Parts: sequence; C-alpha cells; structure tokens
Amino acid sequence: MKTIFTLFLFLSFSTLQAQMLISPIDAMKEAYDLNATITKKNFLLSNTKYKNIQKNAKTKLDTKIYRIFTAKKDDKILGYGVLVSRKVRSKNGVVLYFIKNNNLLGIEVIAFNEALEYLTTDRWNSQFEDINTAKMLRLNRDIPSITGATMSARSVVESSRIAFAVYNELVKGK
Repeated sequence: MKTIFTLFLFLSFSTLQAQMLISPIDAMKEAYDLNATITKKNFLLSNTKYKNIQKNAKTKLDTKIYRIFTAKKDDKILGYGVLVSRKVRSKNGVVLYFIKNNNLLGIEVIAFNEALEYLTTDRWNSQFEDINTAKMLRLNRDIPSITGATMSARSVVESSRIAFAVYNELVKGK
C-alpha cells in the first residue's frame, strides 16, 4: 500500500511541471518601476485586426485574444507589456514583451508548461533588448537558435513578431 501511495505521489508531482515562473504584474513592476501602477486590458481582435496582425507578424495566430499591460507612474506611461501564449512542443509557454517608445526593452518568460530543461536562458533572452517594433525577428538570422531547445527558441521569436504586430496595431496605432 505504501509503495502504491509513493508511486501515486511521484506521478502526481511529475505531471505538475506546468508552472507560473513570475506573475505578469510583478514582471511589469520589475521592468518599469516597483511603485508603478499596472493595469491590464484584454483585446478581442476583430477579423480585420486579426488578419492584419497575422500578416504583419508573418506567422499564424493561435487566438484572437491578447492582453496588454500598461505601467504608469504619476499619470505618465512608463511602458507596455504584451503577453503572448504560444505552443512550444505540445504545451504552451507564455512570454511578456516589454515595449516602450516603439522599442522592445526585454522579455520575461511568465509560464512554461514544457519540461524546464527546454526553457530559454536569461543570457539568450537578453538578445531581445533595444529592438524596434518595426523589425520582424527571424530565428537563425536575427536571433541564434539554442541547441536542445530549438522549439522554445522558435516559439519566443515567433511570439516576438506577434507582440510587435499587436503593439503596432493596438497601441501604436492609437
């Protein structure tokens, strides 16, 4: 009986790899200002916006719903965060793209539901700094791939194009 219970616990915990690494609110505060007010807004894309974003991102969109965070302090906008959830292998990874004045400041992996050994490293993620949102990044041309985590790298780069297109269409376009 004890062996069955131990096996049950092991299997239960091994399937619980899906985890949030940091909350989007905390990531926004760390990126912009710990005392900033963070608001979030969900967008349901119209068919026209969906097609425009998909065309501009040069990748297939998995959803019509996107969440954009805004960091403000003293009624001044410090920057935005575009949250993109995208399939890596068979499960989703969620990345927050920090954008200010049409430039990507950096990224933060919010949740990663694949095995953590496929998670991109902070060093690799640091390549996503000071990139204009007009540039549509490509894996192995603009951003090198990662040996052993190619699908994760592809997902993050494709998600960056989606984040840029969403930002350009919904925030910059206003």
